[in-house]
Amino acid sequence: MDTRYTPSTGWKEVVAPDEAQRFAGYARQFADLQARKSQKYGNGRGLHRKQLTAARGRLKVLGDLPAFAAQGLFAEPGLYEVLVRLSNGGMDTASDRKPDIRGFAFSVLGVRGDSALGNGPAKSQDFLLINQEKFAFPQSGEFVDFVVAASHGGGALIKFLVQRHGLLGAARQIAKTVKTFGRSFGGFASHPLHSAAPIASGPYAVRVRLVPHASNGAPVTQVQDDWNAEFSGRLCQQDLSWDLQLQPFVDEATTPIEDASVDWPTPYTTVARLTLPRQDPAADPTLAAQVEAAVFDPWQALAAHRPLGDVMRARKVVYFESQKGRGAA
Repeated sequence: MDTRYTPSTGWKEVVAPDEAQRFAGYARQFADLQARKSQKYGNGRGLHRKQLTAARGRLKVLGDLPAFAAQGLFAEPGLYEVLVRLSNGGMDTASDRKPDIRGFAFSVLGVRGDSALGNGPAKSQDFLLINQEKFAFPQSGEFVDFVVAASHGGGALIKFLVQRHGLLGAARQIAKTVKTFGRSFGGFASHPLHSAAPIASGPYAVRVRLVPHASNGAPVTQVQDDWNAEFSGRLCQQDLSWDLQLQPFVDEATTPIEDASVDWPTPYTTVARLTLPRQDPAADPTLAAQVEAAVFDPWQALAAHRPLGDVMRARKVVYFESQKGRGAA
């Protein structure tokens, strides 16, 4: 590993005195948003509402890993069953042609160890990944304000941005948003996916990436009307595989814990291989219903992989409220 990027255990979280109160407020805002959207589309999540594909797979944890990676789930070699949920990131059930964040969530089953929530043994180790290396916002407050405004339509969002940033600032924010959401996407089988925010790795801190194997096929070059059909078409023909990788925290200036808008430059280490064996997702509607009803939550995790930073701490509160809102908690 590059000596400039030596993994460090010197990370720390900075929790503001009013954080619990603010996060409770965010949860109420998202509960209202979710209830409004559920009235329109039926019971569902606040974000990542549109499930595209559900699948079964397995995760093979590798051996001989460096110390920063050989923690928790990755402390020793093993093979685990996995449930996968692919989704569009939006709050609406919209056309797949609409620019959006794409989500690849998977739950590693059969793990052993204390829960990150401190409520007994962990149910699973969940990873929630997106097709972006970093978050569009440094912390949760600005993200929540943006999403809530956007939930009322484009006019409300523009009004919010002008009030918050002024005319020129609003124009910059809109351009930034268009760039983020409009970024080309090569498909779930062939595009890298990222945690964007950090988790613990024992005494270390890491971010997570899922890198597709070349054998999955070439990236998509055109906008798709149906991402489920594109992915399922590949999966019906062959096994699909990815490398699961971790990148370490080295210092606060280079790899900040509290600012999720910074893309860490540290190198990745492959720790496991995710494989979805050849299957036809359309042939198993029971699985699709099971995955849609399931909880995928970064806090549904081993204590050794506790989520870190403002964005992750906010998710702990907001996700739980969302789960209650759709009857999953």
